[in-house]
Amino acid sequence: MSRRVHDGYRRRLADVAAAGQQVVIDLMVRRFPCPAAGCDRRTFVEQVDGLTERFARRTPLLRRSLERIALALAGRRGAGLAEHLSIPTSANSLLRLVRRLPDKQVGAAPQVLGLVDFALKKGHVYGTIILNMETGERIDVLPDRTADTLSAWLRARPGAEIVCRDRASSYANH
Repeated sequence: MSRRVHDGYRRRLADVAAAGQQVVIDLMVRRFPCPAAGCDRRTFVEQVDGLTERFARRTPLLRRSLERIALALAGRRGAGLAEHLSIPTSANSLLRLVRRLPDKQVGAAPQVLGLVDFALKKGHVYGTIILNMETGERIDVLPDRTADTLSAWLRARPGAEIVCRDRASSYANH
């Protein structure tokens, strides 16, 4: 804790839309000097619980909303839905949000798996999202869409009885 104010600055945060209009929160935050002698950080910025996160330009509510859109629709389709909901974002931003999500530790595979291809770089680099079709949760993200990578993943996590896939033919061979 510090009682002295070092500085202040204006911070703009995007929030979920209201009545079809984009919402931007214009916030004045204070920077405080760190009173601890051995502290590496000379100053720190106040955070508003539930509204701000370090270095974020979006509120946690908007970030979670975009993560859900990204997990459900991924790239361009997700960006299209977000635009319809008055949340400006790009397909690449949605893919970055998916990649930034923490990996859940999975012991055994669920009984019903879903496989969804997504493009990291359209026409060049593709990955695979593995979903639990019973709960709709993302289980894992594979770095490519080859049958060998998927086979190795399934061998390491037995238990899948049904695998649903999109029209990509790369998994049909195994």
